[in-house]
Amino acid sequence: MLILNAFLMTTGHHEASWRYPKTQPERAHDIRHYQELAQLAERAKLDAVFLADGPALRQDIRHRVHSAFEPITLLTAVAVATERIGLISTASTSYYEPYNLARLFSSLDHISGGRAGWNIVTTAGLAAAQNFGLDAIPAHQSRYQRAREFVDVVLKLWDSWEDDAIVNDTAAGIYADDSRIHEVGHVGPEFQVKGPLNAPRSPQGHPVLVQAGSSEDGRGFAATYAEAIFTAHQTLASAQEFYADIKQRVATLGRDPAHVKVLPGLSPFIGSTEEGARALEREFNELTVPAYGLRQLKGLTGVDLSAHPLDGPVPADAFGDVESVEGAQSRFVLVLDIIDREKPTIRQLLHRLAGGRGHWVFAGTPEQVADHIERWFTQGAADGFNIMPPYLPGGLADFTEQVVPLLQRRGLFRTEYAGTTLRDHYGLPRPSSRYAESPARTA
Repeated sequence: MLILNAFLMTTGHHEASWRYPKTQPERAHDIRHYQELAQLAERAKLDAVFLADGPALRQDIRHRVHSAFEPITLLTAVAVATERIGLISTASTSYYEPYNLARLFSSLDHISGGRAGWNIVTTAGLAAAQNFGLDAIPAHQSRYQRAREFVDVVLKLWDSWEDDAIVNDTAAGIYADDSRIHEVGHVGPEFQVKGPLNAPRSPQGHPVLVQAGSSEDGRGFAATYAEAIFTAHQTLASAQEFYADIKQRVATLGRDPAHVKVLPGLSPFIGSTEEGARALEREFNELTVPAYGLRQLKGLTGVDLSAHPLDGPVPADAFGDVESVEGAQSRFVLVLDIIDREKPTIRQLLHRLAGGRGHWVFAGTPEQVADHIERWFTQGAADGFNIMPPYLPGGLADFTEQVVPLLQRRGLFRTEYAGTTLRDHYGLPRPSSRYAESPARTA
């Protein structure tokens, strides 16, 4: 079965969505907005809702709505308004401490009955670094070195209670068997954490691990840890190369490739005709503010094109070597690919990025959107998709009401949930605690 997540972002993923008459930007700070969107996705039996995050106020606040909510807190509120849909939140290994983050996601998994997922990011932005006492972005490789140790510590903490540690023996006066609760005793280059976690093992064993990043470091990290990978591609060939590479890396490390799900982003403009869908996309692009788009391009690539004419070509010498990029290297490469293949003007490039920031934006009928999803799914490019509605709630409603039924009729997507946890939805096994079969435990 396909995996389909709803990637929720305030008024929608298109940068001008807040200006579109059918959105309500004032609801970006209304918890009921997100609860209702999650309920809409759950009615369509989608696998999960996903929230991105960054620990800084974005510099483009002048021209776009941003949410005020910390996403783990927000998803806790969404959990009580839903029953089955998964709840995936971004959190940065660069600016959390492992113990606090382990507690937060463990709590979300308990509160939701086993629906939590952690999107692991390393955070490349300068503004975030400056909010945590740094003068510069930590180097790309050092961010991933910290991330590896960070995840190792969090997994130890989530394992520190065995599943049967709570015995609830009221007659004997024993609540928990403390021989089944373990200090982790981690000492490493970045962290020293004694443990154990001050919460029992969560319903899923531990939340689903998600990773977003397609650089060389990102691919290696994903192959080691991720159970789902969020990625961005503009062509079927690029998606197929990434998919095959990840599955091979996973197998080489002794993991089951079927237990690592590759999920590109897709932002669909849906119309009753193809021309109607393209006209809707043009309507959104005409609402964009070039100053915002230029700032977003600089954030994605580090390249400032504001001194060049919008309707002139993208300067060939403006982009340097990817190895010099300390930000998001994979997105830098993706933008370069768009420029090389399409030879856009600067304005056209800004419009290409306005809907998905490098994720695939597709305008077409419900049948054409379903065809695109089926083609990538059946031709070794994706295990499913992060659906990124260009505007909310209408874009999500169009997808769930018009595209999902087509996928269901084709036998590609569920008509009912088969389980209750995010692991059930993704077809992932429940991990056992590393301490359950330790020599000390079995002696």
